[in-house]
Amino acid sequence: MGNKRLYDIMKEKDAIYMKEDFSDEDGIRASELEAEFADMDGWNAESDAATLLNGLGIPTEDHYTQMADLPGAAKVKVLLAQALFGNPDILLLDEPTNHLDLDAIAWLEEFLINFENTVIVVSHDRYFLNKVCTNIADMDYGKIQLYAGNYDFWYESSQLLVRQMKEANKKKEEKIKELQEFISRFSANASKSKQATSRKRALEKIQLDDIRPSSRKYPYIDFRPNREIGNEVLTVDGISKTIDGVKVLDNISFIVGHDDKIAFVGGNELAKTTLFKILAGEMEPDEGSYKWGVTTSQSYFPKDNTAIFDSDELIVDWLTQYSEIKDATYVRGFLGRMLFAGEDGVKKMRVLSGGEKVRVLLSRMMIMGSNVLIFDEPTDHLDMESITALNNGMIKFPGVILFACRDHQVVQTTANRIIEFLPDGSMVDKVSTYDEYLESDVMARKRQVYNTTADEEADD
Repeated sequence: MGNKRLYDIMKEKDAIYMKEDFSDEDGIRASELEAEFADMDGWNAESDAATLLNGLGIPTEDHYTQMADLPGAAKVKVLLAQALFGNPDILLLDEPTNHLDLDAIAWLEEFLINFENTVIVVSHDRYFLNKVCTNIADMDYGKIQLYAGNYDFWYESSQLLVRQMKEANKKKEEKIKELQEFISRFSANASKSKQATSRKRALEKIQLDDIRPSSRKYPYIDFRPNREIGNEVLTVDGISKTIDGVKVLDNISFIVGHDDKIAFVGGNELAKTTLFKILAGEMEPDEGSYKWGVTTSQSYFPKDNTAIFDSDELIVDWLTQYSEIKDATYVRGFLGRMLFAGEDGVKKMRVLSGGEKVRVLLSRMMIMGSNVLIFDEPTDHLDMESITALNNGMIKFPGVILFACRDHQVVQTTANRIIEFLPDGSMVDKVSTYDEYLESDVMARKRQVYNTTADEEADD
């Protein structure tokens, strides 16, 4: 982490030069330190550190701030900069994109692409892995298998390998059947006994490949609306909202069509959460109004689920209240899809982990059968398999989706319309994919700066 030796030299030099009774020995020691300092390119260390901090989104005016005074996300960025500093031989990065905004992730991608030494990274961000990685280490059943290529290439290669092994086994099974039939038919025939013996030896040599299913478990996420959605979905007219003296939403208006899957983006996270709460009926606007179409039904995934899980109620009992069919076996079927097997379905709400809470909320959305889904950062706390399953479920969903999500690939593959909230509470609305939106508006990327919420700071 960083360059401790260089830091120690700087501290020792400063201590020597601050002495009032500077001795000859101090002078000799100082010259030795200066030589070592120069060999380590110490004179460029401060500018190199500033470049790293600026690239990760730490403004110059904060470079000399005490770590204790920085918000949670900034602390993570500083620690990441410390790991990158000093051109290390090996970089070990554990979820480096957490708490990073779009610009910082893009900068980190370019830094790692151009980094000449070894990088070992763990990340749930598939887009990031595809951009950065040249090899994938697949860890399964306590073993590691290396694949050349990025994440998508690994996934296709691993699936292809399993298919090839299955096809090879099928051919071997056909051959085994053929040999067994010949042996059974001619083993008692004197004229064919040699051939039968030969085939017995051939049969003994055939070994089927041991194909073990992956230990990774994918939940089954399938949002099926109980009713087809009509043409009139949602009209938002002039909604404004001020929170703690700050205007979070300022005269927001838009109309949602029956084919829309809208990603709400931008650094103003409070604006997105506030709008979702208003549309879910959990908060009233100061001005303006909204109207849901008569054919719509809504399911809401909140960003903060603390109050929901502050309960000793059993998961299955809590979920049953949202089901039209009040049958425990039916309800537990939805929990089973989300990897709550056996006794897991009778856990108490308050003892669940972060990922389990998300899977319970997704179970609720599936069992409700709504035709409008509202997601506020649904990928938080999820592993790669669950994110992939959720992504596929959102893509397949035949209704309307309004969502905010920091996972680039989820946004890019799901959304057909982008609404960006600006810092002043206003908005930009474009019908396009996320990548097209960023490419068409050079300033859009500059605005994708996420602010740390109080919950995230508490997690840190």
